[in-house]
Amino acid sequence: MWLRDRRGTEPVNARSAVRARRVLSLIALPVALLLAVFFLARAQATGEAVWGWEAAIAGAVALAAAIDLAVLSRRR
Repeated sequence: MWLRDRRGTEPVNARSAVRARRVLSLIALPVALLLAVFFLARAQATGEAVWGWEAAIAGAVALAAAIDLAVLSRRR
């Protein structure tokens, strides 16, 4: 069987990117939340729709970072 004939050290030396994901999510979450609030305030002040779309995008990034942090905390 092909699984028994593995060569190399990849299964022994495999490394996970969990720490990097956690750091990036911890940075992205507050930054995205601050940007979402800023863009919402800008949308209300100017009345332009583009600021609302940018707030929605920043909110989606914050949501993705929060979900990633929840998944990572569940795995630990």
